[in-house]
Amino acid sequence: MALQKAVFRPGINREGTDYDNEGGWFDGNLVRFRKGRPEKFGGWTKIISNTFLGTCRALHAWIALEGTKYLGLGTNLKYYIQEGSGYNDITPIRSTTAAGDVTFAAVDGDATITVTDTANGAVQNDFVTFSGAVSLGGNITDTVLNQEYQIATIIDADNYTIEAKDTSGNTVTANSSDTGDGGASVVGEYQINTGLDVYVSSTGYGVGIWGAGAWGSSTPLSASNQLRLWTHDNYGENLIMNVRGGGIYEWIENNGVTTRAVELSQRSGANLVPTVGLQVITSETDRHLIVLGADPISGGVRTGSIDPMLVAFSDQENELDFEPLITNTAGSVRLSSGSQIVGGCKARQETLIWTDTSLYSMQFVGPPYTFAVNLINEGAGLVGPKACATAPNGTFWMSNNNFYVYNGSVQTVRCQVQNYVFSNINLDQAYKIHAFTINDKTEVGWFYCSANSDNIDRYVLYNYTEDAWSYGQLTRTAWLDTGVEPYPRAVTNGYLYQQEYGFDADGSPMTNVYIQSSDFDIGDGESFQFIRRLIPDFKFLQNENDCSINIVLQTRDFPGNSLSIDSTSSIKSNTGQVNVRGRGRQAALRFESDDDATDDGNLGIGWRLGATRIDIRQDGRR
Repeated sequence: MALQKAVFRPGINREGTDYDNEGGWFDGNLVRFRKGRPEKFGGWTKIISNTFLGTCRALHAWIALEGTKYLGLGTNLKYYIQEGSGYNDITPIRSTTAAGDVTFAAVDGDATITVTDTANGAVQNDFVTFSGAVSLGGNITDTVLNQEYQIATIIDADNYTIEAKDTSGNTVTANSSDTGDGGASVVGEYQINTGLDVYVSSTGYGVGIWGAGAWGSSTPLSASNQLRLWTHDNYGENLIMNVRGGGIYEWIENNGVTTRAVELSQRSGANLVPTVGLQVITSETDRHLIVLGADPISGGVRTGSIDPMLVAFSDQENELDFEPLITNTAGSVRLSSGSQIVGGCKARQETLIWTDTSLYSMQFVGPPYTFAVNLINEGAGLVGPKACATAPNGTFWMSNNNFYVYNGSVQTVRCQVQNYVFSNINLDQAYKIHAFTINDKTEVGWFYCSANSDNIDRYVLYNYTEDAWSYGQLTRTAWLDTGVEPYPRAVTNGYLYQQEYGFDADGSPMTNVYIQSSDFDIGDGESFQFIRRLIPDFKFLQNENDCSINIVLQTRDFPGNSLSIDSTSSIKSNTGQVNVRGRGRQAALRFESDDDATDDGNLGIGWRLGATRIDIRQDGRR
């Protein structure tokens, strides 16, 4: 029989079986589709060797007028601005005590220090910086006390513990001379409450019950008892930040990276600025600050309690003025369809806002109405606040069971891996899902938690120009596409990475990279087939010398049988053909990186498949 080309349709298809998807791809990992062909996913490398504290779920980049590049990183513990080679802690201050309000108590032979501060409002893992303390008399010196600490345990409303350390972070144990209380001049400076790293049902603005402080109650929502999600946007050179369900803050660029962000409503000149919100967005051309889920105005003041359907916006070119007057463009609008705002996203000349049931478009129309807010769609909800992203040809988002795109109208995106994704997803952690784009590859994707994980461990990727889906296993808690920088940025485990950089995993080989075809057969599987050789067709994208990949030939007799591996062949760029022996009614090909087989440090293998040819002979019936 003549050589048969093995050319498969672009995209992985898991909506049927691997047998009824003949001519397509059925499985893969860390492989994308470009120009109709599968190729290895891009690599990554650390930008900074140091780590930051907490899990980062928000990145935002911008450039100051003089050209300085900034990157904002919001974690469940801190907020940082990365400039150059360092992370600058600009986490806002919640409160500062009067001198003498804080006292310390130590126990001989123990590093645990009990701190007393009446009604301090702290939660476990909060950060507090002490100043003005004197030595307790022994090992717990003024130098040990006068620094930043993370609260270890909460004893009650007035007392908590810290673990004594020196300025290098080494544990310091008290001795019998440590009998003092720190003196009468101790000041405690508390950063805003930290947040959770795991979404807990019914704690905060999520699905179902609100949690602490429902709209209209006298108690505002505590942003520390829910998954910490930051949103942020630059307003000119400055940065506006919001803790979902909590306060709104501004970092002033002119003051430098050594200064902290301050509460927006407390800035000089602030006029009826919302004190809490669910998300902040700066409108693109008209320069209004938009607060989704803002606290309403009542009796001439902000209530301090979130209205989950209220959208407030500032005066044009003034983020500090939210008082609606006939002489300005500030105002607000309450959405009617749904019970809460889930999230928002900037699109072309409009802002898209999702409630739990509907999609709205918010467009600037000028005075006297400022914005036109129109209901676009009901029934295509947003699964989590960060599950939407705008690409060049539309805004894409994930719902609880589907994918959608908006480019003037809402359309369902045909998905060949829909069942694969939504049958193995942890929707209890839906607020961790975040969309990402790789615009130069015409791709949009989503990172999500698989069914048995509370942490991000999977992604699904869609090439919207080729209508091709792929998926894989990769942990990235936040992602930022190119724009300010030439490569995407992403974070995981306290590190900031440059993505789509080479084909290595931060200096190590990328592992478990493969693409596997669906079954193909002869005569609809009536006859057995014998495969005796393969003629590979592929190209290496980088570092071609001494690189290789594996071709794995697998066969089975019936669709209900498991695939058996008949041969695994390592091939190089100069490999002409591979002799194999495989027999069955159906066969499948698997192509996988063989990074560990290179001769140059196991690095730099990028590849794209072509049209491998297969020498198949009919081998009788049984």
